[in-house]
Amino acid sequence: MIRTGNEKLDPKTLVLPVAAGAAITEATMVALGADGYAVPASKAANLTVAGLALEPADNRTGEAGDIWVKVRRGAFVMENSATPGSQAKATDILKTCYLEDAVTISMTSTGSSPAGTVLAVEADGVTVWFNQPAMPAAE
Repeated sequence: MIRTGNEKLDPKTLVLPVAAGAAITEATMVALGADGYAVPASKAANLTVAGLALEPADNRTGEAGDIWVKVRRGAFVMENSATPGSQAKATDILKTCYLEDAVTISMTSTGSSPAGTVLAVEADGVTVWFNQPAMPAAE
């Protein structure tokens, strides 16, 4: 079968290998660790947000790369931090927001990784554009 010319992915859809022991829930943020494997997004340094999981992926009993997760990049509504001083507000539009957990963003960078760019702040959530590079830049 000829692979060249067959569309498998569009620029906004990624299929990523899942880390050993990781369980990713559908419609949550997915990040890549320094090893390149997908994990649920969390407040941790050195993660790169890939996008939102289009499906669940449970690799809790598998080895790294045993299963794959389909991830969509783009702009999605996420929960705003409940922590005073960390919440996104209207004046944060076009600023970088940071991971608080797999469904929540914060404007506090300490001990976290960038989630994306704030596009809108509404009562029901924050629209975040997942525009990070595929992997962190080498230092």
